[in-house]
This record gives sequence, C-alpha cells and structure tokens, in this order.
Amino acid sequence: MQHWLMKSEPAAFSFDDLHARPGRTDHWDGVRNYQARNFMRQMRRGDQVLFYHSNCEQPAVVGIAEVVREAYPDFTAWDPKSVHFDAASTPDAPRWFMVDVRWKQAFARAVTLTEMKGMRELSEMPLLRRGSRLSVMPVTGEQYRAIVDRGMKRRPTE
Repeated sequence: MQHWLMKSEPAAFSFDDLHARPGRTDHWDGVRNYQARNFMRQMRRGDQVLFYHSNCEQPAVVGIAEVVREAYPDFTAWDPKSVHFDAASTPDAPRWFMVDVRWKQAFARAVTLTEMKGMRELSEMPLLRRGSRLSVMPVTGEQYRAIVDRGMKRRPTE
C-alpha cells in the first residue's frame, strides 16, 4: 500500500463535500500538472490519502480518504464548458487522468501546516519544501503515520 497527500481548496471541494457525496465517493478531477498526473497514475486501489485543505485561512490535513478506482481519463478535459477543459486532450488520446477516492475518516483535529513544519518526522516531506505546489504527492509510511497519529489525538487543552 502506498500513501499520498491530495490538496483541495475547501471553498471548491472540501472533505465534508466528499463525505456528502453518494457512497462518500467522488472522482478527483482537474489535475493539470504532469508530475501530479503521473503520481495519480501510480495510485492503486486501497492506497491511503491524506486530505489536505489548501489556500484557506488554516491549511491543514483534515482526514483520510482511500483510492477506490485507479487512474482513468479525466473527462472534464473534453468539456469546453468545464474550467478544466484542455483542447489538446481527447477521448482517443487523453492527456489527463483522475482517480476515485472515498471518504474514510475525519481527524479528531486538523493537523495544520504550521504544526507539520515543526514535526521532525516530516522534515523531508515534499509538502513542506519551499515552492512545493503539487496538488498530489507521495508521502512515506512514517510521514503518513505521524500525521494520522497527531490528527487522531485531541490536544490536551481540548
């Protein structure tokens, strides 16, 4: 099993939005970066995903999702009305891919970006590198466990 971090702006699509979808499942579309796309093509059913809220007041990992369908062509690229439209991508030669993810578990508390920057176990995590803007990235098992452990425990003052 592999571990991943996937970023989403909560104003566009939040962890609560995923929870509200039928079967708590939805496709992860709109990735338009080749490296992030290639990471999605490496995902397998059962891989665990840290769901990260980005570009918001308090960026943080808020819960866990699971890959339930491996990469397939992102059909939003073929829709001229979609914000994700790409005229160079066609059904016969798709350029972009997506996976389906299922909501698995919300954290007892969000693990903030500021907090993660202070965690020794995460010093090599791609998310914490200066200039890292990928919306999909791998995390090691150790990094995944450190974030999950932190997210599942309430702060002593709570």
